[in-house]
Amino acid sequence: MNFHHPEKHTDHASASRRQHEGIGCLVLSELNPLVVVDHLEGEHSTLTLLTFGNVRELCPKCQQCSLKLVLRQTSVRMAHLFCAECESCFDARYPDGAPALTI
Repeated sequence: MNFHHPEKHTDHASASRRQHEGIGCLVLSELNPLVVVDHLEGEHSTLTLLTFGNVRELCPKCQQCSLKLVLRQTSVRMAHLFCAECESCFDARYPDGAPALTI
């Protein structure tokens, strides 16, 4: 399932500049958590992941909290955005299809 999430700006000059540069929004695609994260001790065990702060995008599923950035680590196969409220995982891409979570 794909979600298109436009940025929310309070500074109209920044919004105009970002739209002109082509980075006005991210396209979020829901990922299967079992594909993104290895569950080493069974599916029902607690898994501790290191997150790298909140991003500006809200969860497109529950609309309740900001997504958190999760980078690759021991049990994480790919960088993704995570919703702590509904436990959903998302990939993020720019409108031109370029990945937003790679360096």
